[in-house]
Amino acid sequence: MTETPAKSVSPETASAAITDFGIDTTSMSTGEAVKDYFSRLRAGQLGSLPALFGLLVLVILFSLLSNQFFTLNNIANLFEQGAGQTIIAMGIVFVLLLGEIDLSAGTASGVCAAVMALHYVKNANLLGSLGSGVFIAFLVVLVAGAGLAILQRIWAGAVISLLGVVLILTGFGGPWIGMLLAICVGTAIGCWTGFLVSKIGMPSFVVTLALFLVWQGVILQFIGQGGTLAIFNSPVLNEVANGNLSTAGSWVLFILGAGGFAAAQLGQHFSRLKRGLVTQPTPLVVTKVGVVAVVAAVATYLLTTNRSQNNLVVIAGVPFVVPIVLVLLVIGTYTLNRTRYGRHIYAVGGNQEAARRAGINVPKIRSSVFVICSSAAAIGAIVYSSKVGSVDPQAGGLNTLLFAVGAAVIGGTSLFGGKGRVFDAVVGGLVLAVVSNGLGLLHQNAAVVNIITGLVLLLAASVDALSRRRAAAAPR
Repeated sequence: MTETPAKSVSPETASAAITDFGIDTTSMSTGEAVKDYFSRLRAGQLGSLPALFGLLVLVILFSLLSNQFFTLNNIANLFEQGAGQTIIAMGIVFVLLLGEIDLSAGTASGVCAAVMALHYVKNANLLGSLGSGVFIAFLVVLVAGAGLAILQRIWAGAVISLLGVVLILTGFGGPWIGMLLAICVGTAIGCWTGFLVSKIGMPSFVVTLALFLVWQGVILQFIGQGGTLAIFNSPVLNEVANGNLSTAGSWVLFILGAGGFAAAQLGQHFSRLKRGLVTQPTPLVVTKVGVVAVVAAVATYLLTTNRSQNNLVVIAGVPFVVPIVLVLLVIGTYTLNRTRYGRHIYAVGGNQEAARRAGINVPKIRSSVFVICSSAAAIGAIVYSSKVGSVDPQAGGLNTLLFAVGAAVIGGTSLFGGKGRVFDAVVGGLVLAVVSNGLGLLHQNAAVVNIITGLVLLLAASVDALSRRRAAAAPR
C-alpha cells in the first residue's frame, strides 16, 4: 500500500488556521496597547483605577483643607493607622473572590488578639487565667479545628492549628510565641468556618453572622466585662505598629522591594518575548517599573527624614507595618496569579459548576479561603492591638469588619466573585485611612466619619455593579 505524502503547510495557511481558532499570537505596539487599555476601560474593566483616582482626589483635598495632613509625621501615621484593617481586608479578598462573605473576620481577629494579650499578661499561663473549664473547651476547639482541616485535606490548616495546641500545653512564653499563637488560633477558627460553609452547606452569610456573635462572646469570656489587657509595655508588641526601620534598613527595603518588582516584571516580560508569547510593549513595562521605583525612592527618602517635633528625639525610618503589608501583598499576589491554587480560586469564583466539572475540588477551595481569611485576620489583630497598646472586649468589633470589607470593595474587588486582587485591599485600605485621618484633622466627629465612609463604600459598590453591567453588555 502506497503512503500518501504529507502535504506541507504554508505559513499563510498556518496563520489563517490560528486566526480561525481565535489564538492571539500578535504583539501590540505601544500606541495600540494604550488604545486597547482605554477600550477595556470603556467596556467596564476598571479594576482599582476608580479607587486610585479617588485616593488622589482625597489627598489633594485634605492637603488643601489641613496644613497638617501632608506632614511627614502624619504620612507615617497614615500607614500605621490603616495597616491592621488593610491586612484583614487582604484576607477577605480571597473570600470575596468566591462570591462569599465572612462577617466574623472582625470578632475572630478580636479572639486572636485576646489570646495573644492573655498569653503575654499572664506569662503563658492560660490555664490559670481562663479556668479549667474554659481552658479545656478552648483546646477542644483547636484540636477539632485541626481535625476538620484534615477531613477537608487542608494540611497547612491542620498543622498550624495543632501547633497552637502544642504552644499552649508546653507553656512557652514571650511576645513572639504569643503572636504565633494568635495566628494558630485564627487558622483554627478558619477551619471551623470553612467546614460549616463548604461541607455542611450553610450560607456563608448565616454562618459568619452567627460566629460573629459567638466570637464576640468568647472575647468577653476571655477578658471579662470592662476588662483591659495592656500590651504597650512589651517592646516587641509595641514596636510592631509603632516602630520604624533604621535608615539603612529602610533603603535596604527599597532596594529589595523596587528591585524585586523590577526583576519580576522584566523577567516575566522578556521570558514571554523569548517564547513568542503576547506581552505588553517593552516601553510600557519599563515605564511602569520606573514609576514604581521613583515613587518608592521618594517615599523612602521622606520617611527616613527626621519627623520628630522634639529636637532631643529622632524619629526616622519606614514604619514596620510597611514591610509587613508588602510581604503579605507579595505572598497573596503570587498565590493568586502564579499558582494552580490561585487559578482554581478564580475558576470557582467565576463559575462554580464549570469548575467542578473541570475536576477542581470545589468544597476544598471554598473552605480554604476562610482559613486564609481568618489567618490574615489574626495578623491584622496583632497590628491593630499593637497600635492601640491594649485589648478590650470591643477588640475586632465596632467598625473593624465593615472597614475591612469596605477596603476590599473600594479597591476594586467584586462582591459578585471572580474579580479582584490582593492589591485592591491595599488601595482601599489607604482610601479609608485617608478619609478617617483627614476628617480627624478637620475635627469632624465620629458621625461624620461614618457617614462619609459609608457613602464612599456605597459609591464603590455602585461602580462595581455598573462596570459588571457594562462588561456584560460589551460585544465579545
